[in-house]
Amino acid sequence: MASLRRLLPPLHSSLHRTSFSSSGLREGLRGQIRGYNAGPSSSEHTLSKFEEGIKQAARDNSSTEDEIENIRRQFDAARQSFSKIPEALKGMPKMNPEGIYVNKNLRLDNIQVCGFDYDYTLAHYSSNLQSLIYDLAKEHMVNEFRYPEVCMRFKYDPSFPIRGLYYDKQRGCLLKLDFFGSIEPDGCYYGRRKLSREEIEQMYGTRHIGRDQARGLVGLMDFFCFSEACLIADVVQFFVDANLEFDARYIYQDVNHAIQHVHRSGLAHRAILSDPHRYLVKNGQLLRFLRMLREKGKKLFLLTNSPYYFVDGGMHFMLEDSISYKGSWRELFDVVIAKAKKPEFYTSEHPFRCYDTDKDTLAYAKVDEFLPNKIYYHGCLKSFLEITKWRGPEVIYFGDHLFSDLRGPSKAGWRTAAIIHELESEICIQNEDSYRFEQAKFHIIQELLGKLHATVDNSKNSEAYKLLFAELNDERKRARCMMKKMFNKSFGATFLTDTGQESAFAYHIHQYADVYTSKPENFLFHPPEAWLHVPFDIKIMPHHVKVPSSLFKNQ
Repeated sequence: MASLRRLLPPLHSSLHRTSFSSSGLREGLRGQIRGYNAGPSSSEHTLSKFEEGIKQAARDNSSTEDEIENIRRQFDAARQSFSKIPEALKGMPKMNPEGIYVNKNLRLDNIQVCGFDYDYTLAHYSSNLQSLIYDLAKEHMVNEFRYPEVCMRFKYDPSFPIRGLYYDKQRGCLLKLDFFGSIEPDGCYYGRRKLSREEIEQMYGTRHIGRDQARGLVGLMDFFCFSEACLIADVVQFFVDANLEFDARYIYQDVNHAIQHVHRSGLAHRAILSDPHRYLVKNGQLLRFLRMLREKGKKLFLLTNSPYYFVDGGMHFMLEDSISYKGSWRELFDVVIAKAKKPEFYTSEHPFRCYDTDKDTLAYAKVDEFLPNKIYYHGCLKSFLEITKWRGPEVIYFGDHLFSDLRGPSKAGWRTAAIIHELESEICIQNEDSYRFEQAKFHIIQELLGKLHATVDNSKNSEAYKLLFAELNDERKRARCMMKKMFNKSFGATFLTDTGQESAFAYHIHQYADVYTSKPENFLFHPPEAWLHVPFDIKIMPHHVKVPSSLFKNQ
C-alpha cells in the first residue's frame, strides 16, 4: 500500500496538468500518430507503472510479514534458552567489589599529597546512623517548627531511599534521573506513592528535565541524603493523606533546616560518641593505609566540616584496637582542618584560625604556616595553597560528597577520589548470575524490539505485529522489575537505571571523580607507584559489565 500511495500523486498531477483545448487536442493527436510506431503511449506507460507499483507493494507486504515471523521465531528460540543460565554467562569475569575504578588516568607515583574528608570517608558508619538522623530531625520539626504531633510516629524506612535522588521543590516529587537527565519511568514518587508514566507526563509534559525545570531540583547526594529523602516523602504523604494544602518548597526548606540543625548543633555528634559501638564501625585497615602513605613519603591532611572533638573521639574509637596504634592519630597528618565549611572553603577567602583543644577557643593570631600537632578551623583553598605550596596535580582528595567534597577540588586542579560505600554491595549484586541472567534477557528483548520497530510503517497495524510487540514488551518489563528488586524496591540501583543505563548520580561521579571506590583503604591493594588506567573498552562507568545477548545464542 505504501508503494501504491507513492504512485498515485504523479498520476493525479499528470492528469491535472493535461489541457483539453481543441488546438491542444489536435496537436496531441498528431503527436500520438507521429509516435505510434515508436513505442507505447504515455497513458499506457503510466498504467504499467501503476500495476508494477501494486505488485511491488504486495511484495513489500509479504517481505514485512516474513520479517515479523522471523523475529517471532527468534523470540521463541530465546525463550527456550531462558530456562537455563548459559555456561558462558557463568564464566564471565567478576568485578572486584573493593576495586578502584578509573574515569581519568592516574599515576600514583605523581601524587605527593593525600587529603581526606572524615565522615563516610575515613569514618565508617552503621545503618543505625540514618535512623538517628531521621528521628532527631523529625523531633526538631515537631518541637521547633510546630509540625503536627502525629509526625512523631514516622519511622525511617531503609528500603525506600537511595543516594543521588532529586527533589522537585515545585511539585513535591522525589525523582531518579538517568545519565541524560530524564526521569526514570519507575523512579518518580509523590510522597510514598509511585507515579505512573501517564501521571509523570501529565505533570512534566515529558520525561526529560529541561533547564528551566532543573532549576527547581535539588540533589540529595551526601550521607544525610537517605534520612532526608525519607523524611521529605513521609511529610508530603502526611499532607496528602490529611488533604491539607502545602507548598512543596516549604517542605524541603523545613526538612533541610532540621537535618542541618542535627549536624550543626552537635546533636548527632554527641549521640554517636555516647554510643560509638552502635554507630561507628571499627576499621583496622585504616591505620595501616595511612601509615603506608607516610612511609612512602606522602604528605597527609584532613579537611572536614565536622568539629574537632567529634573527629577526635571517632578516630580514637576506630583505631584503638589496632595492634600498632600508639599515641595520637594527629601524628598521622601534617595538617588537620576542622569546621572547614565546604563547599564555601573552595571559593571563599575566610582566614584560618588556630584551635586550642584544651580551652575550646580560637586564637586571634594570623595563620601563615601550619604547625605540627596543631588543629585549624575554617580557612579557604586560596590560603591553603599559599601556605603549603602544594601544586594541584600532585594532590589527591578523598571524599564522599560529589558537590561539597569533590567539585571544588576538581575545578582547582586536584585529583579526586570518590568514596561510595554502596559501590561494594551493588557490584556484588551485579556479579551474581541471577542479575546477569536478567540483564542478558533484557538485552535480547531490546534487540528484538529494535528489529520490530524497524519494520515498515504499514506493518504496525497488523495483528501479528501488535501481538509480538505486546509479548516482547511484557517480557522486557519482567526483566526490568527483577533487576530493580535486587537493589532497592523503590528506586533500584544507585548507579544504574532499570534499563541498565547509567544514572544521573553516575554522571556526576564521571564528571567530578578521577577514580572511585568503596573505601580509601582499598588503595592498599595497589602499590604507591601504580598507574591506574581507564579500561580500553570503557563506555561510561568502568565497574559496569554489560552482559551481551549473544551469550544466549546457539544454546
